[in-house]
Amino acid sequence: MTHPALEPVLRPFASADAEAVSTLLGAAFGQDAEARLVHDLRGCGAFLCELVAVDPDGRIVGYVGFSRVTGAGAAHRISIACLAPVAVSPDRQKSGIGEALIRAGLKELGEQGIDLVLVLGPPSYYPRFGFDAGLARQVTAPYAGAAFQALALTPAARAALPIEGTFATPFEAFE
Repeated sequence: MTHPALEPVLRPFASADAEAVSTLLGAAFGQDAEARLVHDLRGCGAFLCELVAVDPDGRIVGYVGFSRVTGAGAAHRISIACLAPVAVSPDRQKSGIGEALIRAGLKELGEQGIDLVLVLGPPSYYPRFGFDAGLARQVTAPYAGAAFQALALTPAARAALPIEGTFATPFEAFE
């Protein structure tokens, strides 16, 4: 077990973090597509929440972003977010940083009044947060399958289903 004083501190993203976050995303994913996505989402004002994990030495070792999803039909009555991406420095993966960032981000979204959160990711990872591929099947979107999952943060989210969701334009590069 590590000493609590050595654990990263979670805090909101600040504009001064942009370069370090881009570097982290490149290291975590082994490519720059996610860094471009984050840059473009930030540029179009789509982010609802961005958090970083900072080591005691000031190094950013984790990042998570949640962006706005636009709903059509019954979904216009609910607020929808997308979790993407989440990244942890390769030397700190499997240490709980990603999980802590996601939980803190979901808490922040709940406080903002977000009703539904969508994610495209490993089906074995996201259910621990309450994400469900079955729930996501009620969302018409460019994504499908077991990796496309949804989490209802409010009863209004389930009541509005089925819905259609449109992701922010920068996600088109991943369709």
